[in-house]
Amino acid sequence: MFDIFAPYPTFLIFLGVFVSMILTMLLMPAWIRFLLSSHIGQQVRADGPLSHLVKQGTPTMGGVIMLISVIVVTFIAGAPTPETYLLLGATVLTGVLGLIDDASKVAHERSLGLTPAAKLVGQFAISTVFILFAVNTIGIEPTVTIPFVCTVDLGIWTTVVPLFGGIAIPWLYLLLVNILLVGLSNAVNLTDGLDGLASGSVMIVMLVMAAIAFRSNLLEPAIFSATLAGTCIGFLWFNSHPADIFMGDTGSLALGMAFGCLAVVTKTEFVSIIIGGLFVAEALSVMIQVFYYKRTKKRIFLMAPLHHHFEKKGWSETKVVVRFWIISGVLAALGFSIYFAYSFFIG
Repeated sequence: MFDIFAPYPTFLIFLGVFVSMILTMLLMPAWIRFLLSSHIGQQVRADGPLSHLVKQGTPTMGGVIMLISVIVVTFIAGAPTPETYLLLGATVLTGVLGLIDDASKVAHERSLGLTPAAKLVGQFAISTVFILFAVNTIGIEPTVTIPFVCTVDLGIWTTVVPLFGGIAIPWLYLLLVNILLVGLSNAVNLTDGLDGLASGSVMIVMLVMAAIAFRSNLLEPAIFSATLAGTCIGFLWFNSHPADIFMGDTGSLALGMAFGCLAVVTKTEFVSIIIGGLFVAEALSVMIQVFYYKRTKKRIFLMAPLHHHFEKKGWSETKVVVRFWIISGVLAALGFSIYFAYSFFIG
């Protein structure tokens, strides 16, 4: 639809942000009304902060509209490539997994949906298929680069299965990137605990990933990342405190998976850990809390994930969100600076 702008790739990226933002803002009110009339609302965890009890019943599954917006705008803003289909496929499938989880929570009127094992199996299945397609169809090298240090070849242990002309399975790369993709998917999900926290942080990260993809001459992945940033901006209009709707696991799991997949396509697997450092910190806070409590029956944090710790310390929800946005921006800028400096250094 926007072929006329093909000679202006930078404009297409900005157009992706703008159109996905507008489309999300136009579709979301009707979706909110439908959810309210259907009594489909958020189930708040019983052991959470008392101030969050007012969120009980707030419409959830806003991620459905976010995914629709991303799909539509990605296709109309660019000329989809194999990378586009892979990125969309992994993102949408993870969103469907999250939708099943959200629907389970609503149906059983509890804050827990699918079992952790069921979600992990689904996430690992999606990420495994994505990685194998990325390696075998679009030529992603099974390597991980640590800027200014080394490039680690994780394809040294590779099995070629004689199907469909031969499918290469780089076991070490598959293992490491599976952990990265599933870890980021769940990390964004854990971050989605305060009004606007996940959507604002993901927006920042996706703008940086769009810049990295563009710098890597990957226009379509750059447009895809831009649409994700745009839909987060549009969603934030309704998700800012006090939220009218939550994205649910439909949105958070999908956004985290999209981030990880973009890291693979742009070969920034290591740098993405810095860019998404806020998400990593949120996930680590939960892991550390659980491990330490099982060993000592004591807690390091007043409550995990990390954003709840600062709520317990007396910070208002808005203060936590804005300060975490700032931290996310600093880490994303640091990660991009490392990537840019290294790409300039190697020519």
